[in-house]
Amino acid sequence: MDAVSIAGAPIQGVTSAGSAEYPYYIWVDQFDTFGLGKNVPIATGNGNDALLALVNGKFVILRVPYPMGFFAKNMDGRIDDPKAGWKGKELWSTYGTRTPFHMEGGKGTSPKVVRFQLRPDPLAK
Repeated sequence: MDAVSIAGAPIQGVTSAGSAEYPYYIWVDQFDTFGLGKNVPIATGNGNDALLALVNGKFVILRVPYPMGFFAKNMDGRIDDPKAGWKGKELWSTYGTRTPFHMEGGKGTSPKVVRFQLRPDPLAK
């Protein structure tokens, strides 16, 4: 892999391929639960505020469209209805920190669960 294909910013002063990304967890989508294909590895991109799926040697970055940070701690996929296409598939991820009171939102902020679904196009219903 060359430096361009690695998700995340490079470490300053390092000339070899690499990244300052620090995934906490990697999950393999064995059954194409999300829609990117079978056996796609997905990492928790804590330095990216995203999930990072490695598809055909390139990263697909799954960001949470929310102004607060997304510090993914786990994930799992689910197929509720294999005949429903993208609507029957979903990827779930929890996020939080060991000190949730330091998250945006302050004291009383609790960890969250996020559902991802991959639409065939942005306007799919």
